[in-house]
Order: sequence, then C-alpha cells, then structure tokens
Amino acid sequence: MLVQDRAVPKSQKPTQIRKLPTVQPNRLSEPKNLDFSAWVPDNCYRIVTILVLILTIAAVFFIYSSTNTAFLLCLQSETQSAVDSISLPQINWNSIKPIPDRTSPYANFRSEQWVVVSVSNYPSDPLKKMVKIKGWQVLAIGNSRTPSDWSLKGAIFLSLDMQANLGFRVVDHLPYDSYVRKSVGYLFAIQHGAKKIFDADDRGEVIDNDLGKHFDVELVGEGARQEVILQYSHDNPNRTVVNPYIHFGQRSVWPRGLPLENVGDFGHEEFYTEVFGGKQFIQQGISNGLPDVDSVFYFTRKSGLEAFDIRFDEHAPKVAFPQGMMVPLNSFNTLYHSSAFWALMLPVSVSTMASDVLRGYWGQRLLWEIGGNVAVYPPTVHRYDRIEAYPFSEEKDLHVNVGRLIKFLVSWRSNKHRLFEKILELSYAMAEEGFWTEQDLKFTAAWLQDLVAVGYQQPRLMTLELDRPRANIGHGDRKEFIPQKLPSVHLAVEETGVVSSEIGNLIRWRKNFGNIVLIMFCNGPVERTALEWRLLYGRIFKTVVIFSAQKNSDLAIEEGQLDQIYKHLPKIFDRFSSADGFLFLEDDTVLNYWNLLQADKTKLWITDKVSMSWSTASTNGSSDWYSKQAELVRKVVSTMPVHFQVNYREVVRSDQSLAICSSEIFYIPRRFVADFVDLVNLVGHLDIHQKVSIPMFFLSMDSPQNFDSVLSTMVYQPEPQSANSSSTHYSTHAPAVHPWKVSSEQEFIKLIRIMGEGDPLLTELV
Repeated sequence: MLVQDRAVPKSQKPTQIRKLPTVQPNRLSEPKNLDFSAWVPDNCYRIVTILVLILTIAAVFFIYSSTNTAFLLCLQSETQSAVDSISLPQINWNSIKPIPDRTSPYANFRSEQWVVVSVSNYPSDPLKKMVKIKGWQVLAIGNSRTPSDWSLKGAIFLSLDMQANLGFRVVDHLPYDSYVRKSVGYLFAIQHGAKKIFDADDRGEVIDNDLGKHFDVELVGEGARQEVILQYSHDNPNRTVVNPYIHFGQRSVWPRGLPLENVGDFGHEEFYTEVFGGKQFIQQGISNGLPDVDSVFYFTRKSGLEAFDIRFDEHAPKVAFPQGMMVPLNSFNTLYHSSAFWALMLPVSVSTMASDVLRGYWGQRLLWEIGGNVAVYPPTVHRYDRIEAYPFSEEKDLHVNVGRLIKFLVSWRSNKHRLFEKILELSYAMAEEGFWTEQDLKFTAAWLQDLVAVGYQQPRLMTLELDRPRANIGHGDRKEFIPQKLPSVHLAVEETGVVSSEIGNLIRWRKNFGNIVLIMFCNGPVERTALEWRLLYGRIFKTVVIFSAQKNSDLAIEEGQLDQIYKHLPKIFDRFSSADGFLFLEDDTVLNYWNLLQADKTKLWITDKVSMSWSTASTNGSSDWYSKQAELVRKVVSTMPVHFQVNYREVVRSDQSLAICSSEIFYIPRRFVADFVDLVNLVGHLDIHQKVSIPMFFLSMDSPQNFDSVLSTMVYQPEPQSANSSSTHYSTHAPAVHPWKVSSEQEFIKLIRIMGEGDPLLTELV
C-alpha cells in the first residue's frame, strides 16, 4: 500500500508536463513564425516552470529509489515488532472517574451479601431456592443464550443490554455467550455495597439453604468464629499443589485444575499445622453429587449414563493453605470476602473450563501479597449431574499448562509497592509466558480501573512469607487428622485404593515426558487441526509449539518454512531453557508416546536405521540440487570445530557423499542443545535443506552408535495411494507411524480412535 500511495503523484505530474506545451492546439488559426530570440523572453516563465518540475521529479525519483526499500523494511520491522511485543498498560490511577449506576432500576439498592450466577436457561430449581437464602441477594447475569423473558422473583437480572449500559470498561472485552460475563456482575455487586460475594452456579443447591453453616461469612466482629484453622504443612517446600478431596474422604477423586501428574498422590497427610483464622479471604466449598472434576475423571470413572452422586465428609474440618502451596478453585461454589474482590476477574482469552481455574491460581499467588490465604470447606452445596457431554476441548489450557503455571507463580516476585500494580505486572508476565494472551492483560487493566471507579479500595501489602526463613515445625506444632475413606464405588467403577490403570499410564507418561517440549510442523490446515494436536499431545508433553507456513496469532501458530525450520529451533530452545529436551514431529507422522518410555532422554533420537527415511546419496552424476546441497555441506564442514568435523568425517568419508534424512521426527536432549545451536550458526544464511542439515548436524554432534535406537522400529511406508490406505499399516506397537495425514476434524477423530488401542483414555475424548 505504501508503494502504491507514493507512486500516485509520480503518475500525475508527468501528465501535467506533457500538456503544458500543447495547450489548446486546435484554436491556433495561423502558424506563427518561430523567432527564437523573441519566443524565449515571451515564454520564460514556462521554461523555468518546466525545468523546476523536471528537476523535482528527478530528485524525488532518486530519493525514492534509493531509500524506499530501506524505509519499507524499517517500517515493516517496527510494525512486526509492535505486533509481537506485549506492552504493559500505563494507568493514571488518580484520573479514574467514578462510575455511578444511572441506568438500572436498582441504582439506590444496597446489600452487603451477594450471590452471583450466570444463567443461560430459565430459572433452575436450585436457583429458585437460592433466592430464599436469608440475607443474600441473588444477581443473575445473562448472556446471548439467555431467554429474553428471563425472570425470577427476588433476583436481580442483568440482560446483555443492561450490562452494556452500566458503563464498565470490561464489557468491551467479554464474549457474548459465556459465563465469564459474571465479571460484570461482580462489579455491579461491589458498586451496590457488597462485602461478600458467593460465586455460584445455577445447578448447585446450597445445603440446608444456609451459607453460614460451613463458610466463615464473618471474619471480624461479633459474628466471627474466633478459632484456629487446620493448615497443610509447609514442611516440603517442593510441594506446591494439593488435592483437597483426599482431606474430605475421597482419595480417588480429583478436582478440575489439578495437574494430571499429581493425580496419583492419594495418600493422606502425615501431619498438619495450624493458623489463626480471619485471613481466609477466599473460601472454596466442596460440592456433593457432582463435584468439580475434569473431563478425564468424568469420562473414565463412570459407566453408562447414570449420574454421579459422590459424597464427601461433612464433618471433616476446614483446611487452609500456607504460602507456597496452592489448590484448584472454581466459580461454582466459592465465597470471596471484600479483601479479595480483585481476584474475581475471569480471564477471557483462555478456554471456558480453564478460566476460573487460572483465575484461582493467579488470585492465590496475589493473595499472599496481602497476607491472605485460601481455605477449603466441607460440603456446602449439592450439584446435580445433568449427564451432559463434558467438553474436554474446553479444558485444553488446563492439561497443557497448569503444572507449569503453578511453578511459575510460586517463583514469581514483584518489587511494586501497590497491590494493583503487582496485579498488572503479574498479568503482564503471564501474557509473556503464554498462559493467557495480551487480551487478558488489557482486560486486567480495564478490570482494575472499573474496581476503582465503583469505589473499591485496594488492600495494603504485607511482607511475603515465602522470602522469610521457614520456621522448623516442632513436635508440638504437628496436628494429626486422618481423613475418612468414604465408599468410592462410582456407578460400577470400583476403586481399590489405587487409580485405574489407564489413569496410571497417563500419569507415568506425563512424568516421563512432562519436561520435554514437542515442536510440530503442520503442513495441513492449522485452523482445523492445531487445537486437536495440542489436545492430543499436550496431555503428555511440557508444551506443544506449532509451526506452519503461515502465522496464526489467534491459534499461537508460529511462522516457518519446513525446508529451513531447523533455523527456528534455537529460539525455542531459549524460550524453554529448563526443558530436558526437544522432540520435533511433522504432522504427517503419528507419535505412539506409550512406546517411548524406555528411550534414553539424554541421547539423540533419529531415524538413521530406517532405510526408507535415511540414505546416503552420491553426488557424482546427480541432479543439480544434490550437487548444490553437497557443495554447501562442504563449506559448512570445512568451518566446523575439530570435534564436529571429526565426528562427521568418521561417517561421511567422501565429499561426494551426502547424507539424506526425511527428518519427520527427531529428538535433541538438553546436553546437545548448545551443539545444535552452534551448527545452525555455522550454516548461517546458506540455503541448506532440512533433509540435509539435520543428518549433518546429528552426525557432527555424536557418533551414530551412540544414538538411541528407539525409532528404528517405527512404521515407515511410501505415501498412501488413498486416504483410507494409511490405516492398514498403523501399529500400536511401533514408536511412530508414517505417513498419516490429518486435515479435518473427522480425520482426527479417526486417528484418535485407532490410537485408543495404545491409550484407552483417548477413546473418551471423541
């Protein structure tokens, strides 16, 4: 566009110049005698004008030609940098204007205790009972699926139109059809005097219709319970997340948001400690019936279409969590006190079933900054299982990132001096780390400004206990509580004290590959397959980085060309500097990860023993491409340090030989990352193809006899003649299968079903 815009005046000016000497030629009735001495003085101004125009055009053309390319490259670089970089929003807190309620019928209404629910259907029976809870005001938040005539006596209902008219900044960031619109409800409640907010779900029936039966509704004053609270021990600083269901009698049930690698930790506590009450600003209730479980549990722990009805120990004591230890939180059954209202923000850039869990971990980390803590309480609601399809795809951000998020949050530190500044800084850091996107950073800024605008006062900071020396836990400080072992027969799926073999396998795979980064290149349509690949492999690996020929920011797809993709790997190595290794995989190759457990993760893996993948070509009489590639390899080898060159020459003894590898799959352990980066730098701008560079790198880094042979038994066939023929050569016993093309959701479902022989849990996802 810039080139075209700058070219327009150049095409207009020459047109004007051509017209000047021939103005109105047809009106000259007689030819004039050409007396040059007389003509020049008469037309002097025309001559000067023409000369000036010619010189101007020449100068512009010269400047344009010499600088345009550099200017465009600079502009493009700056534009790309602006797109790729994430900037921390700058907020003038003192200039935020108050937002009064001038549009709703409830402008003058005030209540200190609110129940906020999202509604998509007509009022449920539990919700009809909820409006009768004494002293609590129910606030129902509508979305695009809510019936237009929704109404419930005793409840305040905010339709989409009413939400839009409230003047909150967050409205511009919210999806129309999601429960995360509850963020508007939280602000509305705070604007109308809220001191406590019960974050609820319209199918949760409050037990005995009394929120104060188990929750600590009052933390100070006459109504507060002045008591010490049982607390998990901080004796093991490496223990950063806990399954609270064990404490309440169900050791084989786990909550949504618990990292899958922690599912197998079902032993009860050796001992607890105690903490004074009054700081449990976030209180998570347990749900009987259908507790908050993830889709892996939901699909694997029941038989048929019967509803879950799981019961927890209502007599177990509430339990608090020390700084450095976290617990999954939800938006179904959680009480927030005013000191933690800022932690109610539901992220908008992550999947819906991950939003409240990520909010919970984010909020817990920031809660430590004000000296607060989280406590989990005995059953407070009964949720009814509607036996609906549970959306595994909506949990993608959980199973892929939650373990890494917890580690990141525990190690995160901030030097800011006000809570809201710390909140903004953490949201910025999480966007940079990829836990959510810049959209949530902007949403955080809008949320915080709206909090100030409705009159919320941010709490004062306290000294972070994590940075203090931990006191030794003496014998007298140890408190014992042995949880009950309630019946765990869940609809004909009987637990015997251990997790099922399928879950056990998943845990074992995750522990084995949980710090390995999978780097995929997608040749197919990424908009149809990227999410599926992340769901399939993200359950197993630390993270899944996807490259394609075209960048797609919405799907977090990075741009790269397959024949030069190895040049992009060093930046991935830097991004995940703590990873144990990096596995590269093209999307036309299926990885049977269950057959890789015996592989040595400290060695190189490649298909050097697969004859159809690895070969040695002679460049004598070969095509120009082979000859050119061989010449480029000779240039690189001649500049290699001695250890690389010696390794390479031990295998490729002749300059006329060229090692070729299809390179659909290979693995680089941490100890060879620096060597790989050095070799990429040696290649520099040379146009060496991936199929040539990768075998050259591997032969230079180590002797083939030291390669792990795990891939030697992979199934490698010629390209299939038809879409259906690939399934005939699939084997669950091979470490990998090539080729297998996936270009649509239907083909992905077919792949999942056939892989289910090796990983039965996969069959529950389709």
